Amino acid sequence: MSAEQNKAIARRIPLEAFNKGNLAVFDEVLAANYVDHSPPPGFPAGREGYKRFVPLLRTAFPDLKLTLEQELADGDKVVHYVTTHGTHKGEFMGISPTQKKVTWTQLHIVRLADGKVVEHWGVIDQLGLLQQLGAIPAMMPAMMK
Repeated sequence: MSAEQNKAIARRIPLEAFNKGNLAVFDEVLAANYVDHSPPPGFPAGREGYKRFVPLLRTAFPDLKLTLEQELADGDKVVHYVTTHGTHKGEFMGISPTQKKVTWTQLHIVRLADGKVVEHWGVIDQLGLLQQLGAIPAMMPAMMK
């Protein structure tokens, strides 16, 4: 597969599955033996984990919007740098709705084989998200005194 074909496959996950809630995308683009090396906390590291996580995330943030800021491909890997926006209107990780508009960043690397995503590594600014929701105090102002 070409780099452009790999990018087109990989971008379906944020743009169709997360933004639109189309869970069928996971069966279409993730290989049966797909392994997530950084699954959401408490979720299995395969397709079923995403199918359970995305509806919960979209319930917590009904206006969820992932924006691809950067997209790079090299060989069988695609990298996405993503900005995520949403309004906290439902329970999230045990946190009651705050009605706060939040923004956090994510970095994802996927490896493809035979037109399917077979592996994923991700880094998500969970600390920044939890600070914006008020679940964890922001430390920077105290450190600057």
